[in-house]
Amino acid sequence: MPSFDVVCELNRHEVQNAVQQTAKELKQRYDFKGTESTVELNEEGVVLRSNSEGRLDAARDVLESKMIRRKVSLKSLDPQEPQPAGGQMHRQLIKLKEGIDQDRAKKIVKIVKDSKLKVQASIQGDTVRVSGKKRDFLQEVIAMLKESDFELPLAYKNFRD
Repeated sequence: MPSFDVVCELNRHEVQNAVQQTAKELKQRYDFKGTESTVELNEEGVVLRSNSEGRLDAARDVLESKMIRRKVSLKSLDPQEPQPAGGQMHRQLIKLKEGIDQDRAKKIVKIVKDSKLKVQASIQGDTVRVSGKKRDFLQEVIAMLKESDFELPLAYKNFRD
């Protein structure tokens, strides 16, 4: 029985490369001289620091442009509110979304079931498995899910006959 998995994965290597390129650009650009702007990747996500909120926004723009060049979807970034970090410094955490949470997984299953196609969808951890009798039905489901906006970069893996 053909099946595939709907997943939300993040290429950590590309994210790390984008962060390194951003750090390099922040050191080299004239408009960031003397602002003490930094970017780092840790367990929580990407942390931006600068001495003003305006420079923080500009650093986030640089990070987003590097992510786009590295083909990392901006839907996987969840910027938090900038916060004061002592003295004149400001800090902003950008969380990285990975995996499909239960609410969105239920929405995906509901959309698949409402399509009236002869397929079954089941939630398996942070993925959704879709299986059906014909490959054509599965391809229709993929096309339908691509049209829907779940605010996540969905990928379709493990397509099996």
